[in-house]
Amino acid sequence: MTRYYRPIPIQSSAPALYPGALPLAGGWARFDQVEEITRAGDGIASRLLPVAALPSDVRLRLTAPRQAIAGMSWEAPRLMAVLNVTPDSFSDGGDFAAPEMAAQAARDLMHDGADILDIGGESTRPGAKEVPVDEEIARVLPAVTAAKAAGALISIDTRKAAVGAAALKAGAAILNDVSAMVFDPAMAALAAKTGAPICLMHAQGDPETMQADPRYAHVLLDVYDFLARRIAVAEAAGIARERIIVDPGIGFGKTQAHNLTLLRGLTLFHGLGCPLLLGASRKRFIGAIAGVAEAKARGPGSIAVALAAVTQGVQILRVHDIAETKQALALHMALATDKASLG
Repeated sequence: MTRYYRPIPIQSSAPALYPGALPLAGGWARFDQVEEITRAGDGIASRLLPVAALPSDVRLRLTAPRQAIAGMSWEAPRLMAVLNVTPDSFSDGGDFAAPEMAAQAARDLMHDGADILDIGGESTRPGAKEVPVDEEIARVLPAVTAAKAAGALISIDTRKAAVGAAALKAGAAILNDVSAMVFDPAMAALAAKTGAPICLMHAQGDPETMQADPRYAHVLLDVYDFLARRIAVAEAAGIARERIIVDPGIGFGKTQAHNLTLLRGLTLFHGLGCPLLLGASRKRFIGAIAGVAEAKARGPGSIAVALAAVTQGVQILRVHDIAETKQALALHMALATDKASLG
């Protein structure tokens, strides 16, 4: 039997009305109840508990402030900008393939308020085929060099240790592996040797086949368990938990129903003790729900998902529309963190 604890965030801008509430991951969100989920085989049961009933180790894991990563602290959500130097990414394929285009995009995204630039040279959209290592390196290095010259904090979006190593040498600071070191186990040794923080994302299958027929016994718990196992692998390789970011992998081997279940239950992942990253921007399920076929027109729906994630204490939002998300986030945080209860 396994127990999981999902904090229920307070939907109020007046935390004084909830004197027993606890900070979620030491951040802006607070909770005074948890859903205790019990799993035994295929059976699931749940009940609501007050935070006073939490085991002490679980309470500490859910409430402790996350340590800074690559100089970033977590007193407010951080924005990770998507910068794909690929010809075939689902939303911006070909937009920034030329080095001068990538350099200008890096400057523009930083001006718009990006905290991190996530540079990728291999599309991981559904149906995408693997890119050879040399070709991926040739795509990303000019963009990493240009972004570094512009003063950006850079994460390299890759499944391959050789690409990650080349990008780190060129100035990237964070590894972002959508396979959580499954595709290339050498990624663990790279992160351990260099000390680079790493983001571990859940995916079921590889990009070419992941959307064929994804199935889970219980998607929220299955994804949590996968990430817990990958954190254990990382720690065994010498990567401290304090240098790990986790991502539930919206759209990577998930149906629309799976995505929605994960988004509703994001607070569960705070139990892993790592900062959370969410990458839902412009994805297909947003278009399906909102009736918007064109990926670049899904900004409003993407912002709605981002704000829902922030309400659950997600620390990093990976988005395409930086300026628009930053504006929405500023208003959301001003409303959600007002300490005055009577105006």
